[in-house]
Amino acid sequence: MNDVFAGILPVEGGLEAAASKRYTLMIAILGLLTVAGVAAGIHSLYVGHEHTFGVSREVPWGLLIAAYVFFVVTSTGLCIVSSVGHVFGFENFNPIAKRAVFLSIITIVAGFLVIAFEIENSWRMPVGNVIGANPTSNIWWMGTLYGAYLFFMIVEFVMLQKNNHKIASAVGLAGLLTGVAAHSNLGAVFGLLNGREFWHGPYMPIYFITSAAMSGCVAIIFFTYLAYSFNGWKMSDRLKKSLENVAMMGALMMAVIIFFTCWKMITGITGQPPGKFEAMQSLLTGRYAVNFWGGEVLLGMIIPFALILAVKGRNMHGIFVAAAAGMVGIFFMRYDLVIVGQLVPAYHSMGLVDYPEMLSYTPSVHESLVVVGGIAFCGLLFFMGEKLFRGHFSEKH
Repeated sequence: MNDVFAGILPVEGGLEAAASKRYTLMIAILGLLTVAGVAAGIHSLYVGHEHTFGVSREVPWGLLIAAYVFFVVTSTGLCIVSSVGHVFGFENFNPIAKRAVFLSIITIVAGFLVIAFEIENSWRMPVGNVIGANPTSNIWWMGTLYGAYLFFMIVEFVMLQKNNHKIASAVGLAGLLTGVAAHSNLGAVFGLLNGREFWHGPYMPIYFITSAAMSGCVAIIFFTYLAYSFNGWKMSDRLKKSLENVAMMGALMMAVIIFFTCWKMITGITGQPPGKFEAMQSLLTGRYAVNFWGGEVLLGMIIPFALILAVKGRNMHGIFVAAAAGMVGIFFMRYDLVIVGQLVPAYHSMGLVDYPEMLSYTPSVHESLVVVGGIAFCGLLFFMGEKLFRGHFSEKH
């Protein structure tokens, strides 16, 4: 127990005072950005999305949907990572369990904040989910399952705070199963759209679960390192060992995602399948090539994978850089997935006069502000949680 507490206490009084000033400044900045994002979202609801958002009838899903997917994928991944320890009994993962569960809660709440401003009548959603229940709709299942998932994660976190690990493990398992079901269903929202060849197929639900596990590993490393560096805390050897194991698990998931991505590209260009080929070309050599090669491939997969293997997960600075690159790259993955899948017109093969071969989309200022506000809100809750729950210290259980 003493070793664990030593890992969360400031090493010097001067560092503690400096950390307090940094904390106040950071809370102020994140609070202002959150307010700006919420204000932009409320303004969009008031004047109408058609005046403030870059979406259209042809490209109805924009930056906010991509950010929502980013947040909920990360949340599910954090749930998976936390469950490895206190649900499935791998003790090396226990030191990051509480922080991972807390992060899974705040990331999905941030996702809900973003999606609330994407839906023009968002206040009708909770009521409609009950009164207008439609079990044949993937969107209905998504809302229902993610609501249940959030409930289970909150209960799990409360039980962990009370050190009631028996109930926490049971509720954590329920949360994991619900989260995986919700997340695979989110993949089905894309994969079952017959009119969008870029998304259509059984690949999406599987890809979403695998990429979630990778996102969870990257996120817990990123936020844990950030918390300890920002507050001037010293990591215990037990926590370092835990992050080492998480890093190696993340590298494994990256290898799987690299495999998935290679075959997605191969099947998308071989034989030039209509609808899918054009989308793949926009990623490989077209307008979104920089996003794909620089964001998805380099930042999201190659750099993190190579760095983790180079340091064998044992250098905290090295795996943090890998995690930071991975966080940025994963956002590009979500953005490209959502946007590029809509850019091929439904009538692309008919040769209609004056009809574009490829549609276009550019995020508006309002959309960008809402996403920045969502990220700031997530950061605000994170730093407040670190202070309130004293670094989410864990003990053997």
